Amino acid sequence: MNPAPPPAAPPAAAPGAPARSSASALPPAPLEAPALAAAPRAAGVPPGLLAAWAAAAVAIAMSALLWQKLSHMQHQLARQSAQAGTQAVEARTLAREARDTARDTAARLAVIDNSLGDLSAYRTQLEELLQSATRSHDENLAVDLEAAMRLAQEQSQLTGSVAPLLAALRTAEHRLARSADPRLAPVARAVQRDLERVRSASLPDVAGLLARIDQLLKQVDNLPAANDVGAPLASRQAGDTPGDAAAPPAAWWQRAWRTVANEAARLVRVSRIDKPEASMLSPEQVFFVRENLKLRLQGARLALLARQYEAARADLASASYTLGTLFDPASRRTQAAATLLQQIQAQTRAAELPRADQTLTALAAAASRAGSSEGR
Repeated sequence: MNPAPPPAAPPAAAPGAPARSSASALPPAPLEAPALAAAPRAAGVPPGLLAAWAAAAVAIAMSALLWQKLSHMQHQLARQSAQAGTQAVEARTLAREARDTARDTAARLAVIDNSLGDLSAYRTQLEELLQSATRSHDENLAVDLEAAMRLAQEQSQLTGSVAPLLAALRTAEHRLARSADPRLAPVARAVQRDLERVRSASLPDVAGLLARIDQLLKQVDNLPAANDVGAPLASRQAGDTPGDAAAPPAAWWQRAWRTVANEAARLVRVSRIDKPEASMLSPEQVFFVRENLKLRLQGARLALLARQYEAARADLASASYTLGTLFDPASRRTQAAATLLQQIQAQTRAAELPRADQTLTALAAAASRAGSSEGR
Protein backbone atom coordinates (compact mmCIF):
# COMPACT_ATOMS: atom_id res chain seq x y z
CA MET A 1 0.00 0.00 0.00
CA ASN A 2 1.29 3.44 -0.93
CA PRO A 3 1.84 5.83 1.91
CA ALA A 4 -0.89 8.29 2.39
CA PRO A 5 -0.13 11.84 1.21
CA PRO A 6 0.40 14.41 3.89
CA PRO A 7 -2.56 16.48 4.66
CA ALA A 8 -2.88 19.76 2.85
CA ALA A 9 -1.85 22.83 4.72
CA PRO A 10 -4.52 25.26 5.50
CA PRO A 11 -4.59 28.29 3.23
CA ALA A 12 -2.74 31.27 4.47
CA ALA A 13 -4.57 34.32 5.42
CA ALA A 14 -4.76 36.99 2.87
CA PRO A 15 -2.91 40.20 3.56
CA GLY A 16 -5.08 42.88 4.76
CA ALA A 17 -7.64 40.44 6.16
CA PRO A 18 -8.77 41.11 9.60
CA ALA A 19 -7.25 38.99 12.34
CA ARG A 20 -9.25 35.98 13.61
CA SER A 21 -10.17 35.53 17.13
CA SER A 22 -8.84 32.83 19.38
CA ALA A 23 -12.03 30.94 18.94
CA SER A 24 -11.47 30.83 15.24
CA ALA A 25 -8.01 29.30 15.80
CA LEU A 26 -9.58 25.97 16.93
CA PRO A 27 -9.58 23.18 14.36
CA PRO A 28 -12.60 23.19 12.23
CA ALA A 29 -15.37 20.78 13.07
CA PRO A 30 -15.40 17.58 11.09
CA LEU A 31 -17.30 17.93 7.94
CA GLU A 32 -20.05 15.65 6.97
CA ALA A 33 -19.46 12.89 4.51
CA PRO A 34 -20.90 14.83 1.61
CA ALA A 35 -18.79 17.76 2.67
CA LEU A 36 -15.68 15.56 2.80
CA ALA A 37 -16.52 14.20 -0.52
CA ALA A 38 -17.07 17.63 -1.85
CA ALA A 39 -13.90 19.05 -0.34
CA PRO A 40 -11.40 17.05 -2.39
CA ARG A 41 -13.25 17.80 -5.41
CA ALA A 42 -13.01 21.37 -4.49
CA ALA A 43 -9.34 21.07 -3.60
CA GLY A 44 -8.59 19.02 -6.55
CA VAL A 45 -7.54 15.71 -4.64
CA PRO A 46 -8.26 12.49 -6.49
CA PRO A 47 -11.00 10.38 -4.91
CA GLY A 48 -8.97 7.14 -5.03
CA LEU A 49 -6.36 8.67 -2.82
CA LEU A 50 -8.99 9.72 -0.35
CA ALA A 51 -10.44 6.19 -0.30
CA ALA A 52 -6.97 4.77 0.26
CA TRP A 53 -6.42 7.19 3.10
CA ALA A 54 -9.77 6.29 4.63
CA ALA A 55 -9.06 2.56 4.29
CA ALA A 56 -5.64 3.06 5.89
CA ALA A 57 -7.20 4.97 8.77
CA VAL A 58 -9.79 2.27 9.31
CA ALA A 59 -7.08 -0.42 9.14
CA ILE A 60 -4.96 1.49 11.63
CA ALA A 61 -7.94 1.85 13.97
CA MET A 62 -8.81 -1.80 13.67
CA SER A 63 -5.18 -2.77 14.22
CA ALA A 64 -5.10 -0.64 17.32
CA LEU A 65 -8.29 -2.22 18.54
CA LEU A 66 -6.99 -5.69 17.76
CA TRP A 67 -3.69 -4.94 19.44
CA GLN A 68 -5.47 -3.63 22.48
CA LYS A 69 -7.69 -6.67 22.54
CA LEU A 70 -4.72 -8.99 22.05
CA SER A 71 -2.87 -7.27 24.89
CA HIS A 72 -5.88 -7.69 27.10
CA MET A 73 -6.09 -11.38 26.16
CA GLN A 74 -2.36 -11.79 26.82
CA HIS A 75 -2.81 -10.26 30.26
CA GLN A 76 -5.74 -12.56 30.93
CA LEU A 77 -3.81 -15.57 29.65
CA ALA A 78 -0.84 -14.64 31.80
CA ARG A 79 -3.05 -14.21 34.83
CA GLN A 80 -4.85 -17.50 34.12
CA SER A 81 -1.50 -19.22 33.53
CA ALA A 82 -0.26 -17.93 36.86
CA GLN A 83 -3.42 -19.08 38.54
CA ALA A 84 -3.17 -22.45 36.77
CA GLY A 85 0.42 -22.77 37.94
CA THR A 86 -0.59 -21.96 41.48
CA GLN A 87 -3.45 -24.44 41.27
CA ALA A 88 -1.12 -27.03 39.78
CA VAL A 89 1.27 -26.57 42.68
CA GLU A 90 -1.59 -26.83 45.09
CA ALA A 91 -2.91 -29.87 43.23
CA ARG A 92 0.51 -31.52 43.38
CA THR A 93 0.66 -30.74 47.07
CA LEU A 94 -2.80 -32.15 47.59
CA ALA A 95 -1.96 -35.18 45.46
CA ARG A 96 1.18 -35.75 47.50
CA GLU A 97 -0.82 -35.43 50.73
CA ALA A 98 -3.51 -37.72 49.31
CA ARG A 99 -0.86 -40.26 48.33
CA ASP A 100 0.63 -40.10 51.81
CA THR A 101 -2.82 -40.38 53.32
CA ALA A 102 -3.64 -43.33 51.07
CA ARG A 103 -0.37 -44.97 52.06
CA ASP A 104 -1.14 -44.44 55.75
CA THR A 105 -4.69 -45.67 55.24
CA ALA A 106 -3.43 -48.78 53.46
CA ALA A 107 -1.02 -49.45 56.31
CA ARG A 108 -3.79 -48.95 58.83
CA LEU A 109 -6.10 -51.22 56.82
CA ALA A 110 -3.40 -53.86 56.81
CA VAL A 111 -3.05 -53.53 60.57
CA ILE A 112 -6.86 -53.66 60.95
CA ASP A 113 -7.01 -56.74 58.71
CA ASN A 114 -4.41 -58.43 60.87
CA SER A 115 -6.31 -57.40 63.99
CA LEU A 116 -9.54 -58.73 62.50
CA GLY A 117 -7.83 -62.00 61.72
CA ASP A 118 -6.54 -62.21 65.27
CA LEU A 119 -9.98 -61.33 66.61
CA SER A 120 -11.58 -64.01 64.45
CA ALA A 121 -9.10 -66.55 65.77
CA TYR A 122 -9.71 -65.38 69.33
CA ARG A 123 -13.47 -65.58 68.77
CA THR A 124 -13.19 -69.11 67.43
CA GLN A 125 -11.07 -70.14 70.39
CA LEU A 126 -13.48 -68.41 72.77
CA GLU A 127 -16.48 -70.19 71.24
CA GLU A 128 -14.70 -73.53 71.50
CA LEU A 129 -13.74 -72.77 75.08
CA LEU A 130 -17.32 -71.72 75.87
CA GLN A 131 -18.72 -74.88 74.32
CA SER A 132 -16.18 -76.96 76.22
CA ALA A 133 -17.05 -75.13 79.45
CA THR A 134 -20.77 -75.64 78.78
CA ARG A 135 -20.29 -79.34 78.14
CA SER A 136 -18.12 -79.62 81.24
CA HIS A 137 -20.69 -77.67 83.29
CA ASP A 138 -23.52 -79.91 82.07
CA GLU A 139 -21.50 -83.03 82.78
CA ASN A 140 -20.53 -81.73 86.23
CA LEU A 141 -24.16 -80.79 86.86
CA ALA A 142 -25.31 -84.32 86.05
CA VAL A 143 -22.58 -85.84 88.25
CA ASP A 144 -23.32 -83.45 91.15
CA LEU A 145 -27.05 -84.11 90.97
CA GLU A 146 -26.48 -87.86 90.87
CA ALA A 147 -24.22 -87.72 93.94
CA ALA A 148 -26.71 -85.49 95.78
CA MET A 149 -29.61 -87.80 94.92
CA ARG A 150 -27.75 -90.90 96.11
CA LEU A 151 -26.76 -89.20 99.36
CA ALA A 152 -30.33 -87.98 99.94
CA GLN A 153 -31.68 -91.46 99.26
CA GLU A 154 -29.29 -92.99 101.80
CA GLN A 155 -30.27 -90.35 104.35
CA SER A 156 -33.94 -91.13 103.76
CA GLN A 157 -33.28 -94.83 104.28
CA LEU A 158 -31.38 -94.14 107.50
CA THR A 159 -33.81 -91.64 108.97
CA GLY A 160 -37.02 -93.16 107.63
CA SER A 161 -38.12 -89.73 106.41
CA VAL A 162 -38.67 -88.47 102.89
CA ALA A 163 -37.55 -84.92 103.79
CA PRO A 164 -33.92 -85.35 102.53
CA LEU A 165 -35.14 -86.92 99.28
CA LEU A 166 -37.74 -84.19 98.77
CA ALA A 167 -35.13 -81.47 99.36
CA ALA A 168 -32.71 -83.08 96.90
CA LEU A 169 -35.42 -83.45 94.24
CA ARG A 170 -36.50 -79.80 94.62
CA THR A 171 -32.88 -78.65 94.36
CA ALA A 172 -32.39 -80.76 91.23
CA GLU A 173 -35.57 -79.31 89.74
CA HIS A 174 -34.39 -75.72 90.30
CA ARG A 175 -30.90 -76.36 88.91
CA LEU A 176 -32.26 -78.15 85.86
CA ALA A 177 -34.70 -75.28 85.22
CA ARG A 178 -31.75 -72.85 85.08
CA SER A 179 -29.83 -75.08 82.66
CA ALA A 180 -30.47 -74.59 78.91
CA ASP A 181 -29.02 -77.93 77.82
CA PRO A 182 -31.64 -79.98 75.91
CA ARG A 183 -29.85 -83.18 76.90
CA LEU A 184 -31.05 -82.68 80.47
CA ALA A 185 -34.74 -82.51 79.50
CA PRO A 186 -35.29 -86.27 80.20
CA VAL A 187 -33.68 -85.76 83.61
CA ALA A 188 -36.12 -82.91 84.39
CA ARG A 189 -39.09 -85.12 83.46
CA ALA A 190 -37.78 -87.97 85.62
CA VAL A 191 -37.31 -85.56 88.54
CA GLN A 192 -40.93 -84.41 88.16
CA ARG A 193 -42.22 -88.00 88.25
CA ASP A 194 -40.11 -88.96 91.27
CA LEU A 195 -41.12 -85.76 93.07
CA GLU A 196 -44.82 -86.52 92.60
CA ARG A 197 -44.34 -90.10 93.75
CA VAL A 198 -42.39 -89.08 96.86
CA ARG A 199 -44.99 -86.46 97.78
CA SER A 200 -47.81 -89.00 97.50
CA ALA A 201 -45.97 -91.73 99.45
CA SER A 202 -47.48 -92.89 102.74
CA LEU A 203 -45.02 -93.60 105.55
CA PRO A 204 -45.62 -95.95 108.47
CA ASP A 205 -46.27 -94.82 112.01
CA VAL A 206 -43.01 -95.95 113.56
CA ALA A 207 -43.99 -94.70 117.00
CA GLY A 208 -47.23 -96.74 116.86
CA LEU A 209 -45.32 -99.84 115.74
CA LEU A 210 -42.85 -99.46 118.60
CA ALA A 211 -45.71 -99.09 121.09
CA ARG A 212 -47.35 -102.29 119.85
CA ILE A 213 -44.07 -104.19 120.02
CA ASP A 214 -43.61 -103.02 123.62
CA GLN A 215 -47.13 -104.20 124.37
CA LEU A 216 -46.34 -107.59 122.86
CA LEU A 217 -43.13 -107.84 124.85
CA LYS A 218 -45.11 -107.42 128.06
CA GLN A 219 -47.39 -110.32 127.08
CA VAL A 220 -44.65 -112.85 126.30
CA ASP A 221 -44.14 -113.96 129.92
CA ASN A 222 -47.85 -114.78 130.28
CA LEU A 223 -48.19 -116.76 127.06
CA PRO A 224 -48.77 -120.48 127.70
CA ALA A 225 -46.44 -122.95 126.04
CA ALA A 226 -47.80 -125.69 123.80
CA ASN A 227 -46.79 -128.53 126.26
CA ASP A 228 -47.61 -126.67 129.48
CA VAL A 229 -49.82 -129.12 131.51
CA GLY A 230 -50.86 -126.35 133.86
CA ALA A 231 -52.08 -124.17 131.06
CA PRO A 232 -55.82 -124.90 131.45
CA LEU A 233 -55.74 -124.31 135.20
CA ALA A 234 -53.60 -121.20 134.87
CA SER A 235 -55.88 -119.94 132.13
CA ARG A 236 -58.97 -120.41 134.24
CA GLN A 237 -57.31 -118.88 137.27
CA ALA A 238 -56.21 -115.86 135.20
CA GLY A 239 -59.72 -115.46 133.80
CA ASP A 240 -58.86 -116.73 130.31
CA THR A 241 -62.43 -117.99 129.84
CA PRO A 242 -65.32 -115.54 130.00
CA GLY A 243 -67.55 -117.93 132.02
CA ASP A 244 -65.20 -117.91 135.02
CA ALA A 245 -65.07 -114.13 135.10
CA ALA A 246 -68.89 -113.93 135.25
CA ALA A 247 -69.35 -116.83 137.78
CA PRO A 248 -70.42 -115.86 141.33
CA PRO A 249 -68.11 -116.65 144.25
CA ALA A 250 -68.49 -120.31 145.33
CA ALA A 251 -68.68 -121.74 148.81
CA TRP A 252 -65.66 -123.04 150.64
CA TRP A 253 -66.43 -126.65 149.97
CA GLN A 254 -66.88 -125.90 146.21
CA ARG A 255 -63.53 -124.18 146.10
CA ALA A 256 -61.92 -127.14 147.91
CA TRP A 257 -63.48 -129.61 145.50
CA ARG A 258 -62.33 -127.57 142.50
CA THR A 259 -58.79 -127.46 143.83
CA VAL A 260 -58.72 -131.23 144.33
CA ALA A 261 -60.13 -131.80 140.80
CA ASN A 262 -57.55 -129.52 139.27
CA GLU A 263 -54.73 -131.23 141.07
CA ALA A 264 -56.04 -134.58 139.87
CA ALA A 265 -56.31 -133.29 136.30
CA ARG A 266 -52.72 -132.18 136.39
CA LEU A 267 -51.58 -135.71 137.18
CA VAL A 268 -52.85 -137.22 133.94
CA ARG A 269 -53.80 -135.35 130.73
CA VAL A 270 -54.70 -136.94 127.43
CA SER A 271 -54.47 -134.66 124.36
CA ARG A 272 -53.69 -134.78 120.67
CA ILE A 273 -50.22 -133.64 119.67
CA ASP A 274 -50.16 -131.88 116.31
CA LYS A 275 -46.63 -130.50 116.75
CA PRO A 276 -44.23 -133.05 118.22
CA GLU A 277 -41.38 -130.52 118.54
CA ALA A 278 -43.40 -128.48 121.02
CA SER A 279 -44.13 -131.48 123.21
CA MET A 280 -40.43 -132.21 123.68
CA LEU A 281 -39.74 -128.88 125.38
CA SER A 282 -38.70 -128.96 128.99
CA PRO A 283 -39.58 -126.12 131.40
CA GLU A 284 -36.05 -124.79 131.11
CA GLN A 285 -36.31 -124.82 127.32
CA VAL A 286 -39.64 -122.96 127.49
CA PHE A 287 -37.83 -120.19 129.38
CA PHE A 288 -35.27 -119.89 126.60
CA VAL A 289 -38.05 -119.96 123.99
CA ARG A 290 -39.68 -116.98 125.68
CA GLU A 291 -36.35 -115.16 125.83
CA ASN A 292 -35.71 -115.95 122.18
CA LEU A 293 -39.14 -114.54 121.31
CA LYS A 294 -38.31 -111.41 123.29
CA LEU A 295 -34.98 -111.08 121.48
CA ARG A 296 -36.71 -111.34 118.12
CA LEU A 297 -39.17 -108.63 119.09
CA GLN A 298 -36.36 -106.46 120.43
CA GLY A 299 -34.45 -106.96 117.18
CA ALA A 300 -37.51 -105.89 115.20
CA ARG A 301 -37.87 -102.85 117.43
CA LEU A 302 -34.23 -101.83 116.91
CA ALA A 303 -34.56 -102.42 113.17
CA LEU A 304 -37.59 -100.13 113.04
CA LEU A 305 -35.68 -97.46 114.95
CA ALA A 306 -32.83 -97.79 112.44
CA ARG A 307 -35.34 -97.80 109.55
CA GLN A 308 -34.11 -101.23 108.50
CA TYR A 309 -37.48 -102.58 107.44
CA GLU A 310 -36.14 -105.74 105.82
CA ALA A 311 -34.45 -106.81 109.07
CA ALA A 312 -37.57 -105.86 111.04
CA ARG A 313 -39.75 -107.99 108.79
CA ALA A 314 -37.34 -110.92 109.14
CA ASP A 315 -37.38 -110.70 112.97
CA LEU A 316 -41.17 -110.39 113.04
CA ALA A 317 -41.53 -113.42 110.75
CA SER A 318 -39.31 -115.48 113.07
CA ALA A 319 -41.29 -114.29 116.10
CA SER A 320 -44.57 -115.22 114.37
CA TYR A 321 -43.27 -118.71 113.61
CA THR A 322 -42.14 -119.19 117.21
CA LEU A 323 -45.44 -117.90 118.56
CA GLY A 324 -47.50 -120.15 116.31
CA THR A 325 -45.34 -123.25 116.82
CA LEU A 326 -44.15 -123.33 120.44
CA PHE A 327 -47.08 -121.66 122.21
CA ASP A 328 -50.62 -122.84 122.82
CA PRO A 329 -52.76 -121.72 119.85
CA ALA A 330 -56.00 -122.40 121.75
CA SER A 331 -55.22 -119.81 124.42
CA ARG A 332 -56.86 -116.43 124.11
CA ARG A 333 -53.64 -114.73 125.16
CA THR A 334 -51.76 -116.49 122.37
CA GLN A 335 -54.46 -115.59 119.88
CA ALA A 336 -54.43 -111.92 120.98
CA ALA A 337 -50.61 -111.85 120.75
CA ALA A 338 -50.74 -113.46 117.30
CA THR A 339 -53.31 -110.90 116.11
CA LEU A 340 -51.19 -108.02 117.40
CA LEU A 341 -48.10 -109.50 115.76
CA GLN A 342 -49.93 -109.81 112.43
CA GLN A 343 -50.96 -106.16 112.60
CA ILE A 344 -47.36 -105.16 113.25
CA GLN A 345 -46.20 -107.28 110.32
CA ALA A 346 -48.81 -105.77 107.99
CA GLN A 347 -47.82 -102.22 108.85
CA THR A 348 -44.13 -103.02 108.60
CA ARG A 349 -44.66 -104.70 105.23
CA ALA A 350 -46.19 -101.48 103.92
CA ALA A 351 -43.28 -99.40 105.24
CA GLU A 352 -41.48 -98.94 101.90
CA LEU A 353 -39.73 -95.63 101.47
CA PRO A 354 -39.89 -94.19 97.94
CA ARG A 355 -36.75 -94.14 95.84
CA ALA A 356 -35.59 -91.84 93.05
CA ASP A 357 -34.55 -94.62 90.67
CA GLN A 358 -35.87 -92.89 87.53
CA THR A 359 -33.93 -89.73 88.30
CA LEU A 360 -30.73 -91.65 88.96
CA THR A 361 -31.10 -93.59 85.70
CA ALA A 362 -31.72 -90.40 83.69
CA LEU A 363 -28.74 -88.66 85.33
CA ALA A 364 -26.44 -91.59 84.56
CA ALA A 365 -27.59 -91.55 80.92
CA ALA A 366 -27.05 -87.77 80.66
CA ALA A 367 -23.56 -88.04 82.15
CA SER A 368 -22.64 -90.81 79.72
CA ARG A 369 -23.92 -88.77 76.73
CA ALA A 370 -21.97 -85.70 77.86
CA GLY A 371 -18.80 -87.76 78.24
CA SER A 372 -19.17 -89.32 74.79
CA SER A 373 -19.79 -85.92 73.11
CA GLU A 374 -16.74 -84.43 74.84
CA GLY A 375 -14.65 -87.37 73.70
CA ARG A 376 -15.65 -86.73 70.09
